[in-house]
Amino acid sequence: MNAMQAFYEFFEHCVGNWSTERTYHYLTHQEVERSHTEFNIRPLVPDQKAKVLSDNSYPPEQNLDPLPGFHLAFETVSEHGEKVGHALNMLFVTQREEEGALVGDYLRDRAYEESKPMIAQFRFTPETRELLMTTTYTRIISVDSIMLVNPSLRIRRILNYHRPAAGEPLRNVALAGFGVEQKVASV
Repeated sequence: MNAMQAFYEFFEHCVGNWSTERTYHYLTHQEVERSHTEFNIRPLVPDQKAKVLSDNSYPPEQNLDPLPGFHLAFETVSEHGEKVGHALNMLFVTQREEEGALVGDYLRDRAYEESKPMIAQFRFTPETRELLMTTTYTRIISVDSIMLVNPSLRIRRILNYHRPAAGEPLRNVALAGFGVEQKVASV
Protein backbone atom coordinates (compact mmCIF):
# COMPACT_ATOMS: atom_id res chain seq x y z
CA MET A 1 0.00 0.00 0.00
CA ASN A 2 1.42 3.39 -0.95
CA ALA A 3 1.45 6.46 1.34
CA MET A 4 -1.64 8.05 -0.21
CA GLN A 5 -3.68 4.84 0.08
CA ALA A 6 -2.63 4.51 3.75
CA PHE A 7 -3.64 8.16 4.30
CA TYR A 8 -7.14 7.57 2.88
CA GLU A 9 -7.50 4.35 4.88
CA PHE A 10 -6.50 6.21 8.08
CA PHE A 11 -9.34 8.69 7.56
CA GLU A 12 -11.86 6.00 6.58
CA HIS A 13 -11.22 4.36 9.95
CA CYS A 14 -11.55 7.71 11.78
CA VAL A 15 -15.14 8.28 10.58
CA GLY A 16 -17.69 7.40 13.27
CA ASN A 17 -18.18 7.86 17.00
CA TRP A 18 -15.30 7.78 19.46
CA SER A 19 -15.11 7.75 23.25
CA THR A 20 -11.97 9.22 24.79
CA GLU A 21 -10.36 9.27 28.20
CA ARG A 22 -7.67 11.94 28.51
CA THR A 23 -5.26 13.29 31.06
CA TYR A 24 -4.00 16.87 30.78
CA HIS A 25 -0.87 18.04 32.58
CA TYR A 26 -0.81 21.85 32.95
CA LEU A 27 2.88 22.52 33.51
CA THR A 28 2.40 26.26 34.01
CA HIS A 29 0.57 25.69 37.30
CA GLN A 30 1.35 22.03 38.11
CA GLU A 31 -2.18 20.69 37.76
CA VAL A 32 -3.38 17.36 36.37
CA GLU A 33 -6.91 17.02 35.02
CA ARG A 34 -8.80 14.05 33.63
CA SER A 35 -11.64 14.31 31.16
CA HIS A 36 -14.00 12.25 29.03
CA THR A 37 -14.83 13.24 25.44
CA GLU A 38 -17.37 11.92 22.96
CA PHE A 39 -16.44 12.58 19.30
CA ASN A 40 -18.50 12.31 16.14
CA ILE A 41 -16.60 12.44 12.83
CA ARG A 42 -18.27 12.41 9.42
CA PRO A 43 -17.04 13.18 5.88
CA LEU A 44 -17.59 16.59 4.27
CA VAL A 45 -19.45 16.97 0.99
CA PRO A 46 -17.72 18.96 -1.82
CA ASP A 47 -19.58 22.23 -1.02
CA GLN A 48 -18.37 22.07 2.58
CA LYS A 49 -14.80 21.36 1.42
CA ALA A 50 -14.96 24.38 -0.92
CA LYS A 51 -16.16 26.55 1.98
CA VAL A 52 -13.23 25.48 4.21
CA LEU A 53 -10.83 26.43 1.39
CA SER A 54 -12.61 29.76 0.91
CA ASP A 55 -12.78 30.52 4.66
CA ASN A 56 -8.99 30.19 4.76
CA SER A 57 -8.40 32.23 1.56
CA TYR A 58 -6.83 29.09 0.12
CA PRO A 59 -6.60 28.66 -3.66
CA PRO A 60 -9.63 26.75 -4.99
CA GLU A 61 -9.14 23.13 -6.02
CA GLN A 62 -10.57 21.82 -9.29
CA ASN A 63 -11.23 18.34 -7.90
CA LEU A 64 -12.23 18.27 -4.24
CA ASP A 65 -12.97 14.52 -4.12
CA PRO A 66 -9.41 13.39 -3.25
CA LEU A 67 -9.08 15.85 -0.34
CA PRO A 68 -9.93 14.20 2.99
CA GLY A 69 -12.42 16.50 4.74
CA PHE A 70 -14.43 15.97 7.91
CA HIS A 71 -16.93 17.51 10.27
CA LEU A 72 -15.84 16.98 13.86
CA ALA A 73 -18.15 17.57 16.81
CA PHE A 74 -17.26 16.79 20.39
CA GLU A 75 -18.29 17.32 23.97
CA THR A 76 -15.83 17.07 26.83
CA VAL A 77 -16.67 16.69 30.50
CA SER A 78 -13.84 17.31 32.96
CA GLU A 79 -13.50 15.45 36.24
CA HIS A 80 -14.80 18.66 37.89
CA GLY A 81 -18.00 18.49 35.81
CA GLU A 82 -17.11 21.35 33.44
CA LYS A 83 -18.52 20.82 29.94
CA VAL A 84 -17.00 22.11 26.70
CA GLY A 85 -18.36 21.47 23.21
CA HIS A 86 -16.90 22.34 19.84
CA ALA A 87 -17.71 21.63 16.19
CA LEU A 88 -15.62 22.38 13.14
CA ASN A 89 -14.95 21.41 9.55
CA MET A 90 -11.45 20.36 8.53
CA LEU A 91 -9.66 19.60 5.29
CA PHE A 92 -6.27 18.04 4.53
CA VAL A 93 -4.39 19.22 1.42
CA THR A 94 -1.31 17.12 0.65
CA GLN A 95 1.60 19.15 -0.75
CA ARG A 96 4.38 16.58 -1.13
CA GLU A 97 5.97 13.35 0.04
CA GLU A 98 9.06 13.55 2.28
CA GLU A 99 11.00 10.43 3.21
CA GLY A 100 7.87 8.28 2.78
CA ALA A 101 5.61 10.63 4.79
CA LEU A 102 2.90 12.89 3.38
CA VAL A 103 3.20 16.57 4.25
CA GLY A 104 0.68 19.32 3.68
CA ASP A 105 -1.78 21.86 5.04
CA TYR A 106 -4.50 21.16 7.59
CA LEU A 107 -7.30 23.71 7.23
CA ARG A 108 -10.11 24.36 9.72
CA ASP A 109 -13.06 26.69 9.53
CA ARG A 110 -12.77 27.24 13.29
CA ALA A 111 -9.68 26.42 15.33
CA TYR A 112 -9.58 25.25 18.96
CA GLU A 113 -7.47 27.87 20.74
CA GLU A 114 -8.60 30.78 18.58
CA SER A 115 -12.10 30.69 17.13
CA LYS A 116 -11.28 31.59 13.54
CA PRO A 117 -10.27 29.85 10.30
CA MET A 118 -6.78 28.41 10.61
CA ILE A 119 -4.17 26.81 8.36
CA ALA A 120 -1.80 24.42 10.11
CA GLN A 121 0.67 21.81 8.89
CA PHE A 122 0.38 18.03 8.97
CA ARG A 123 2.68 15.07 8.49
CA PHE A 124 1.30 11.58 8.02
CA THR A 125 3.66 8.62 8.48
CA PRO A 126 2.17 5.46 6.92
CA GLU A 127 4.41 2.96 8.77
CA THR A 128 3.18 4.09 12.20
CA ARG A 129 -0.22 5.39 11.00
CA GLU A 130 0.48 8.63 12.84
CA LEU A 131 -1.00 11.98 11.87
CA LEU A 132 1.02 14.85 13.36
CA MET A 133 -0.62 18.30 13.19
CA THR A 134 1.21 21.50 14.13
CA THR A 135 -0.74 24.71 14.63
CA THR A 136 0.83 28.09 15.33
CA TYR A 137 -1.46 30.23 17.47
CA THR A 138 -0.82 33.72 18.84
CA ARG A 139 0.70 32.54 22.14
CA ILE A 140 1.23 28.80 21.74
CA ILE A 141 2.22 26.20 19.19
CA SER A 142 0.13 23.04 19.44
CA VAL A 143 1.56 19.72 18.28
CA ASP A 144 -1.21 17.12 18.15
CA SER A 145 -0.61 13.46 17.31
CA ILE A 146 -3.19 10.80 16.46
CA MET A 147 -1.85 7.28 16.06
CA LEU A 148 -4.29 4.73 14.67
CA VAL A 149 -3.34 1.49 16.43
CA ASN A 150 -6.18 -0.41 14.76
CA PRO A 151 -9.55 0.59 13.23
CA SER A 152 -11.10 0.87 16.72
CA LEU A 153 -8.26 2.32 18.80
CA ARG A 154 -6.37 5.60 18.57
CA ILE A 155 -3.69 7.02 20.87
CA ARG A 156 -3.65 10.80 21.20
CA ARG A 157 -0.84 13.08 22.34
CA ILE A 158 -1.11 16.87 22.60
CA LEU A 159 1.82 19.13 23.43
CA ASN A 160 1.22 22.86 23.68
CA TYR A 161 4.42 24.91 23.70
CA HIS A 162 4.79 28.55 24.65
CA ARG A 163 5.40 30.19 21.28
CA PRO A 164 9.12 30.95 20.97
CA ALA A 165 10.68 33.92 19.20
CA ALA A 166 10.96 33.54 15.42
CA GLY A 167 13.61 30.98 14.48
CA GLU A 168 13.89 29.53 18.00
CA PRO A 169 13.10 25.83 18.67
CA LEU A 170 10.09 24.63 20.68
CA ARG A 171 11.23 24.17 24.29
CA ASN A 172 8.76 25.29 26.93
CA VAL A 173 5.77 22.99 27.28
CA ALA A 174 2.65 24.61 28.79
CA LEU A 175 0.37 21.57 28.49
CA ALA A 176 0.82 17.87 27.79
CA GLY A 177 -2.24 15.76 27.07
CA PHE A 178 -2.56 12.03 26.54
CA GLY A 179 -5.59 10.05 25.53
CA VAL A 180 -6.96 6.67 24.58
CA GLU A 181 -9.73 6.87 21.98
CA GLN A 182 -11.99 3.90 21.30
CA LYS A 183 -14.52 3.64 18.49
CA VAL A 184 -18.09 3.24 19.67
CA ALA A 185 -20.66 1.21 17.76
CA SER A 186 -23.40 3.42 16.25
CA VAL A 187 -26.87 2.97 17.66
